[in-house]
Amino acid sequence: PAAMAVGKNKRISKGKKGGKKKQSDPFAKKDWYDIKAPTTFQVRNVGKTLVNRTAGTKIASEALKGRVFEVSLADLQKNEEDAFRKIRLRVEDVQGRNVLTNFWGMDFTTDKLRSLVRKWQSLIEAYVDVKTTDGYLLRMFCLSFTKKRMGQVKKTCYAQTGHIKKIHKKMTEIMTREASSCDLKELVAKLIPEAIGKDIEKACAGIFPLQNTFVRKVKVLRAPKFDLTKLMEVHGDYSEEVGTKIERPAEPLVGDTPEDE
Repeated sequence: PAAMAVGKNKRISKGKKGGKKKQSDPFAKKDWYDIKAPTTFQVRNVGKTLVNRTAGTKIASEALKGRVFEVSLADLQKNEEDAFRKIRLRVEDVQGRNVLTNFWGMDFTTDKLRSLVRKWQSLIEAYVDVKTTDGYLLRMFCLSFTKKRMGQVKKTCYAQTGHIKKIHKKMTEIMTREASSCDLKELVAKLIPEAIGKDIEKACAGIFPLQNTFVRKVKVLRAPKFDLTKLMEVHGDYSEEVGTKIERPAEPLVGDTPEDE
């Protein structure tokens, strides 16, 4: 509107009131914590994360819990072939300076997905909601592509709808069977070498030859109630690590005077 309220904005010229707040460095109030991956992966130290120090009612460990980190499987396995898989790890517990994570999903990098999709072939996708034996509700997505038969001259290799339906059924069957028969830890161990994709490829070879069969994504829809003993099973023991990291000669702490004085 053209007619603006005149003379209302008195604060512009004043200054003074509630003036300069002292700029404090936000990082001075933060601590670094080590992120630990479950034993399923070869590399246990994922990295570090920052959190505000416990102050008043805001507790640092509470602020950390529930954080999700996305890590390339190549870094977790020291194997560059797995670079297209991203693993999501969620903070479950904080012990000392260690942040213990657990599997929270898997995904493909976009470029890998894009590189698989081509013309002249059928893309077959399936997904399934499945519960592991330890109570995690997961949604697993699978994708596969048809491939030419040996010595095929025809440019395309499209599967008929009937084939696709059968392959669908097999995919959901195999994913359900593999996931519901084991706990989360064992399932992750199956996902890393893509064992399920190979199973599906083998099982469907009689229907239509398939290639590039992957479980492309796993989401955790619901997790069971937090259970420390379970978490420790997938993490092993860190008690011997704590306090052995620093390679400095231990200096007597100030105020720790030897008793014999």
